[in-house]
Amino acid sequence: MRKIWLLFGALMSLGMLMLFIWRSPQHSVLGSAVVPKETSLSEKTIRYEQQTLAQSKVHVLLIPSQSRFLVTPALSPHLNTVEEFAQKHRAVAIINGGFFDPNNQKTTSVVVLQGKLVADPRQNERLVNNPNLKPYLAKILNRSEFRRYLCGQTVRYDIVLRNAPPPTGCQLIDALGGGPQLLPELTLEQEGFVDSAHSRDALGSTQLNARTAVGITRDGSIVLVMVAQKPKTPTNSGMSLSALADFLKSLGVQKAMNLDGGSSSSLYYNGKSFYGKVDLDGNFIKRPVKSVLIVQL
Repeated sequence: MRKIWLLFGALMSLGMLMLFIWRSPQHSVLGSAVVPKETSLSEKTIRYEQQTLAQSKVHVLLIPSQSRFLVTPALSPHLNTVEEFAQKHRAVAIINGGFFDPNNQKTTSVVVLQGKLVADPRQNERLVNNPNLKPYLAKILNRSEFRRYLCGQTVRYDIVLRNAPPPTGCQLIDALGGGPQLLPELTLEQEGFVDSAHSRDALGSTQLNARTAVGITRDGSIVLVMVAQKPKTPTNSGMSLSALADFLKSLGVQKAMNLDGGSSSSLYYNGKSFYGKVDLDGNFIKRPVKSVLIVQL
């Protein structure tokens, strides 16, 4: 009988040990996925930082690859501030998006939501009927866009020209137009329509200004950047587009696209809003916009 009790006790101890190992912090279960210890939840959440540079303050959001968050466009029938977009979509973060005409509040950038074209620059008569833009119209309608694909069960992001087909086995879910591309190369002439011979530079690409951009790193993480001017030097602060490209490259970004900048530059994160453009009195301009990129769970 004593041997039986000793054997029973040993089995109980072994069972408790196995239960302890199974419940140990080496593995945690999220839904059906097993997350190793080295991939903690904190490493899969948004990281925000501010960098104060000589001529600007830069707000940076990093959305890690394979995290719980999705980065998608959102569109408003009427112009809205990033706070208004945040209230409507209950987003974790928002950054201003593509170009638009403030006079008629119509888009000049493509927006695709759930596979449907919901904002088409070809429907903007002030754009397509502008004689000064006729030579550039074909390229304006084929500018770069930030895309979200569904490839099987995997979400994938990319930055490509509007006319580029989806990769084999992938379905285009969302897209937000912008331009020019900043990385891997700066396409100022092709997409920014810079024409030095005729002193044309609609984006003021070489000037210091508030800027906004979206980028993708090698591992598929998304980087959102908003460059703000300094209130004490409103006419001599911000970034040029080439400087913005260099800054993004320093963050490990491999593909990047310029978004609407200047007075449109705005960012919402964690209940706070930040604006990029400063007026002559040193006050930040709170300008409503047509489209945004939102970060949601």
